Amino acid sequence: MKLTALEKKENKIVIEVEGETHTFLNLLKETAWDVGSEQASYIIEHPNLSEPKLILRAKNPRKILERAAQMIIDQAKEFENEFRRVSKK
Repeated sequence: MKLTALEKKENKIVIEVEGETHTFLNLLKETAWDVGSEQASYIIEHPNLSEPKLILRAKNPRKILERAAQMIIDQAKEFENEFRRVSKK
């Protein structure tokens, strides 16, 4: 995964997320909403010719993205721990 900041403003950030698909971008978008984004969306202009772009609007979009990423990490760890617990049975 490679990230490229295409636009950085006080209340908006647009990031190209190379090598990812709807699956990851949708998770990131939904989690950004959960942690307080004013707008969270993404666009894939052409499935074979362009990379997805994440668009966030918030008072501090960088902080929203950091919180969303941490929440995804925490949820993945929680899932891993729960899966290990139930798979021992």
